[in-house]
Amino acid sequence: MLNTLRKIVQEVNSAKDLKAALAIIVQRVRTAMGSQVCSVYLLDPESNRFVLMATEGLNKKAIGKVSMAPNEGLVGLVGSREEPLNLEHASEHPRYRYFAETGEERYASFLGAPIIHHRRVMGVLVIQQKERRQFDEGEEAFLVTMSAQLAGVIAHAEATGSIRGLGKQGKGIQETRFVGVPGAPGAAIGKAVVVLPPADLEVVPDKQVDNVEAELALFNDALEAVRQDIRALSAKLATQLRPEERALFDVYLMMLDDAALGTEVQLVIRTGQWAQGALRQVVNEHIKRFELMDDAYLRERASDVKDLGRRLLAYLQHARQQTLVYQDNTILVSEELTPAMLGEVPEGKLVGLVSVQGSGNSHVAILARAMGIPTVMGVVDLPYSKVDGIDLIVDGYHGEVFTNPSAILRAQYAEVVEEERQLTQGLDALRELPCETLDGQRMPLWVNTGLLADVARAQQRGAEGVGLYRTEVPFMSRERFPSEKEQLAIYREQLQAFHPLPVTMRTLDIGGDKALPYFPIKESNPFLGWRGIRVTLDHPEIFLVQTRAMLKASEGLDNLRILLPMISGTHELEEALHLIHRAWGEVRDEGTDVPLPPVGLMVEVPAAVYQIRELARQVDFISVGSNDLTQYLLAVDRNNPRVADLYDFLHPAVLQALRIVVDGAHAEGKPVSICGEMAGDPAAAVLLLAMGFDSLSMNATNLPKVKWLLRQVTMEKARELLAQLMTIDNPQVIHSSLHLALRNLGLGRVINPASALGAAL
Repeated sequence: MLNTLRKIVQEVNSAKDLKAALAIIVQRVRTAMGSQVCSVYLLDPESNRFVLMATEGLNKKAIGKVSMAPNEGLVGLVGSREEPLNLEHASEHPRYRYFAETGEERYASFLGAPIIHHRRVMGVLVIQQKERRQFDEGEEAFLVTMSAQLAGVIAHAEATGSIRGLGKQGKGIQETRFVGVPGAPGAAIGKAVVVLPPADLEVVPDKQVDNVEAELALFNDALEAVRQDIRALSAKLATQLRPEERALFDVYLMMLDDAALGTEVQLVIRTGQWAQGALRQVVNEHIKRFELMDDAYLRERASDVKDLGRRLLAYLQHARQQTLVYQDNTILVSEELTPAMLGEVPEGKLVGLVSVQGSGNSHVAILARAMGIPTVMGVVDLPYSKVDGIDLIVDGYHGEVFTNPSAILRAQYAEVVEEERQLTQGLDALRELPCETLDGQRMPLWVNTGLLADVARAQQRGAEGVGLYRTEVPFMSRERFPSEKEQLAIYREQLQAFHPLPVTMRTLDIGGDKALPYFPIKESNPFLGWRGIRVTLDHPEIFLVQTRAMLKASEGLDNLRILLPMISGTHELEEALHLIHRAWGEVRDEGTDVPLPPVGLMVEVPAAVYQIRELARQVDFISVGSNDLTQYLLAVDRNNPRVADLYDFLHPAVLQALRIVVDGAHAEGKPVSICGEMAGDPAAAVLLLAMGFDSLSMNATNLPKVKWLLRQVTMEKARELLAQLMTIDNPQVIHSSLHLALRNLGLGRVINPASALGAAL
């Protein structure tokens, strides 16, 4: 049966349109189940009726004509109850409805299963037979499995039709909405330009060669050609990006370096493998390593390696990239967008980005935020290869893409685009002003950093310090653990760049499924495994070297703060503090006179929430990691598109946990900051202010908006709003109540110019 299922799904996947897909389904399922009838009814959202769209066994003239409301007939019953229905004699059931044009009176037994995709009932799959009999458990299970497998295929075929402006029955329709993940805020209206991958590494076979030197020469030529391409693309973007942001292209060049991809491929070629096969082997190994990582930012590096692999392969195959025509208001669409693709669009023509894969942590999303290009990632249901040349709207606030937008929707989004332009101009004036409420409450705004590219952006937007410096990023760009001297140089650069403002350095946060290439860790449940402080306490040599480098780097600057990740109890904290004191003693014995910096811990694990007072007593400050804390409290991987809508930092459980942390830390006289997506959300920042957080740390892009909003409210109003929302038990209601309250104060559309569109869409 598994084999049959696989074959049917493959065949349906290759169908040219929805009609062909449904015809294959009814033919193959009827044959596989040995039934006399197989039919598919699809729910038409406009009429809210289940329409017969394909059949084998009933009268084909009834296709498109016979339909039932959810409260009519057996098909309506299966669809409305969202569960299978197995009847020995269908006509005896009280919900049975007879349609003379189908000729179904000859068939007694009935088995129907709902077709459901992402919670949406799409239709019903039915088989019927003349003999009176109950279908057995195996037959019912097969049909249920078949309908579950086909739901995504039918959704894809439907989407392909809707992109051409056609509904299920070929009727003309207006816009169709596809949902993804917000990548970079903003809205854009334009025409889709689809970028297909230039070469496919997956299909490269192994091949032994005799002339190894010739293969090495071929590969080295390709390597140099791709280096030149990357340099040219970086130069092309020079007028749109600051040098620090163009440093992302230096990461590409570093990956191509002789000490990285280049050397590894050459080693494999020397074993007698041809250049293409060696490239495939090395690139796939790197991709696997990155994709297994827990840190979403680092996991997204897999797409960069893929892009480099494709570019190298294209040169090895002497295949040039497709020639694309970039019009004004280009919206770039691809299965997996890469930074290099952005560089190929002429300056001034790129207004939006859409990627079928990836998340808000991908390199391309980081670049898009820096360049101010509205972006939607992870639009998994979009048949991207079919949208070339079609009108699109990209909503980077809600993570939505609209194909064939109507004149009304275009006009609404045109207003949003204009409001954004005016808002950006207004926010620039805030840089030198303090973040202070109308009644004088100060709220320091700090930034999260990891790349040198973040430094200038943070300073340009008026950051008052670094709330989180991710030290694992420099560890990732090496083939071994960086030495104490190498780490010292990296940390000194960061501390000097922000001096005299404080820089909070998180100790190495690896482990679980965020393994370094030279320190692999394999576990069956990595999210709950060996990660963060658990790894570095088990390897004190790594922890001590890093702490010593941090302390030495801070000599004469005294703006270092040390932050410990993934603390789940007092025993871990005590061990870590003992090692920090030991490193401090060693550094001073060596003649480096530095004071012991403030040491804090991250509240990311729910256990830390409920031990907050005991933990706070032993440290100088507390920092909440809102992304991980939300993820662990709700048991939701926020980068998984299937459950991404369940990830919500305004969930009542998250808000209650945050209050416990703030109150507990303050009871021990310790300041509390918060970093992550929640801190950078202007509306959520109002609630964090009311809770009593002492500072917020965020992506530099969001800092001006958060500052603007907090300067428009009073502490009293913020507390009043928080008290009202803490009584609500539904996260969606909390969101809508918060935005409504801010809109009533005249602040809603400035937080998110597209927020008013939510109800209309």
